[in-house]
Amino acid sequence: MTLPSPQVLWDLAFKVLVALGILIATRVAVSLIHAICERALTRARVEPTLKKFLIQVAEILTLVVGILTLLQSVGIQTTSLVAVLGTAGLALGLALQNTLSHFAAGVMLVALRPFEVGDFIEAAGVSGTVDTIGIFSTILITADHVKIIVPNGNLFGGVLKNLSALGTRRVDLELSLEQQDIDATLDQLQSLMAAHPLILEQPPPECHVLSLAGDGITLYVRPWCKTEHYDRVRSELQKQIRETLTDTPKG
Repeated sequence: MTLPSPQVLWDLAFKVLVALGILIATRVAVSLIHAICERALTRARVEPTLKKFLIQVAEILTLVVGILTLLQSVGIQTTSLVAVLGTAGLALGLALQNTLSHFAAGVMLVALRPFEVGDFIEAAGVSGTVDTIGIFSTILITADHVKIIVPNGNLFGGVLKNLSALGTRRVDLELSLEQQDIDATLDQLQSLMAAHPLILEQPPPECHVLSLAGDGITLYVRPWCKTEHYDRVRSELQKQIRETLTDTPKG
């Protein structure tokens, strides 16, 4: 049995030392990249979900570069490996096309922030309070406490109403009444709205004639309130109008 020559042993030892050095350097580089990205993204006030994702991407890219460098240092040709990985990535991307579209939509939702956790939104045929904004889907909690998981592509690709973004909402009611003293009725309605503790003074509540018919009139009542008080104001105001006037409000 012929023993390897000292030169061969030295070359092997040198490659092992280089590989260990690259491995340690890669580990240090990953930690350094994490710290740099964490600091930079925090200063830029990037949304936590997007920040976490970007940091993970940076760490993975750093790790891939380190592994390829390690393989190259020990004499393994990485050109074929990169080609295989590229082909596999393309096939995987085609197979997961819909999932990737939801992922891309999630990144855009987190970056553009059309809504935030706690906002009440209407989109993709559903409505509810935003509970969680994920990379692939968003979780809504409905008014009757049902959990709805909506793919981000459905939210980003369609019309989205954020009912909480501006802080206030207008309550729109229409009243169909028989012929009576219009001025007196309008004064009564204005007094009801002025007395309600949750109706805002600014913008001022409105009450006007919408249309006239042969046997009656239609009025509209439009007070403003904070978004979180909308349902309560709408319900209480309709009850007070019913008690004050003889006809039931519609709308």
